[in-house]
Amino acid sequence: MKKLIALFGITLFFSFTADCQNDIDAIRYSQLTFGGTARFSSMAGSMGALGGDISTLSFNPAGIAIFRKTEFSISPSIFSQRTSSTYNTTNSTDRKLNFNFGNIGFVTTFNFSEGNNTGWESLNFGFGYNRTNSFQNRISIQGSNKTSSLLDTYVAEANGHSSSDFELFSTDLAWRTYLFNPNTDSINYNHVITNYGELQKKAVETSGSMGETVLSFGGNYKSKLYVGATLGIVNANYSESAEYEEVDVNDTIDNFKSFSFVQNLKTNGSGLNFKFGMIIRTTEWLRIGAAIHSPTVINLSDSYNSSMRSDLDSGVIYNAASPQGSFNYSVTTPFRAIGSIGFIIDKMALVNIEYEFIDYTYAQLYSSPNVFTDINKTIRSRYAATGNLRVGGEIRFDPFAFRLGYALYGSPFKNGANKNENTTNLTAGIGFRENNYFIDFANVFSQHTSHEFLYNPAGLDLNSVKNEFNSSTFMLTFGFRF
Repeated sequence: MKKLIALFGITLFFSFTADCQNDIDAIRYSQLTFGGTARFSSMAGSMGALGGDISTLSFNPAGIAIFRKTEFSISPSIFSQRTSSTYNTTNSTDRKLNFNFGNIGFVTTFNFSEGNNTGWESLNFGFGYNRTNSFQNRISIQGSNKTSSLLDTYVAEANGHSSSDFELFSTDLAWRTYLFNPNTDSINYNHVITNYGELQKKAVETSGSMGETVLSFGGNYKSKLYVGATLGIVNANYSESAEYEEVDVNDTIDNFKSFSFVQNLKTNGSGLNFKFGMIIRTTEWLRIGAAIHSPTVINLSDSYNSSMRSDLDSGVIYNAASPQGSFNYSVTTPFRAIGSIGFIIDKMALVNIEYEFIDYTYAQLYSSPNVFTDINKTIRSRYAATGNLRVGGEIRFDPFAFRLGYALYGSPFKNGANKNENTTNLTAGIGFRENNYFIDFANVFSQHTSHEFLYNPAGLDLNSVKNEFNSSTFMLTFGFRF
């Protein structure tokens, strides 16, 4: 199975020592962001009690029942990311640009006759796609280390074992490139870096996304109660290329110039979930919304490989590569509960406040046969229940509308340096609406900081890397009503 690779976002880790799928996989697919249309995003994804936007089908499906006309929308977007990494006082930055689609879909409305005695005024159906997470990122790290090396972790793994037992995708590669060698007893080892001070570098590029194809229906009861349900078909794809290097830039280490370790990972999967929601219109100006999301079971397939290269003072360069590995497993994400309150102010302004509860300890991995018992215990001990707060508002000066939003996403970690490192989102947008069409623009600025390690720090004197992530997403939505 694959080695743990540096991962994207809040759950980014820099450890090469785990030898199977792990808790980071579960958290990666459990963390969702608000995406979809420009209007929804410019209000920070806070429309749970307001509805009337196709993105709400992935959050509070009752929002579909607010529609009065058939509507189609499509939302292209550009994602721009910048990461600043500080390791042992050395700062490095990297950037990435990505074009994608945040939303495409339609909603159709069937209005009932005014004289019907059921109380139901309309029935709506919707079908579309909403982007729920992005894995686009690029990170560069470098700094001198006078206390340890990645090779220390290989020696620790190898000690007490013969070479036939070495892990195929990492330790065995270091062995075959002569980066560590046996002592006289043949089952204890030492590596080629006899004194530290080497430059350590790492470059990680990730890509991919999570999205949800939604099939939704909902109804409007006496314009007082709106209910809706969504069947979500989740698609996930994730790719990562990571290169780690150690270089003797000052030529102070005997018999060593450099080594590099490259890992590649591709993951694809799909799953299902179900959502139910309602909106209660208590007065002309107040609405209350609630929604629950079932856990999502995502069946995943990993494909991975790794390689290593060493350059020693003898002038000989050694290369070794792993076979192509693969593994099939599933991730079950936690259930979600969302509560919202919306205000309609003199039909000129809208404000929505909502809170989303999610307990990450309910995330888990499964395979057949199941090899994840210990990993699932780690999830329950390392992670915690948390909440996501979203606030959005809109003011209208027909035919224009101006929007602002704020979202605070809680850290999934129970303790440690990342416990209080939440993600902050600031959003803004403008819209132009006529009877039969509309155009919306949004900008979403996101920021968070994390502290991670280049490799397993157990038993080593190793400082963490401070990563500061900043991203902006620019979105346009084109929509038509008929």
